[in-house]
Amino acid sequence: QVKLVESGGGLVQAGGSLRLTCAASGSTFDRPAMAWFRQAPGKEREFVGVISWDALLLYYADSVNGRFTISRDNAKNTMTLHMNNLKPEDTAVYYCAANRGVVALSPQEYDHWGQGTSVTVSS
Repeated sequence: QVKLVESGGGLVQAGGSLRLTCAASGSTFDRPAMAWFRQAPGKEREFVGVISWDALLLYYADSVNGRFTISRDNAKNTMTLHMNNLKPEDTAVYYCAANRGVVALSPQEYDHWGQGTSVTVSS
């Protein structure tokens, strides 16, 4: 059983920065792709970014491209989302997800999810 745990959410003013971390444990599968999604109140879950096992493939949603950066440390089984120049519209619960190596933008392609961490950006 794969367990994903997000941390690092909180309240920040517009223009500020936050760093979210996803820690994987349990029966982690070989070479997983990992992604971040977010869900704002009353909205559907949306793709934020994805990173391949070897970090050679990185994709970001247009809304965060240039402001957010994803990295991973496979030795520590962690993935990090660096968020800069945050905007009020970035307010959401952020989820970490993993699958068996498929670099995908759809949440349906991911088998394992964390419980989410809340990010609130005040104007």
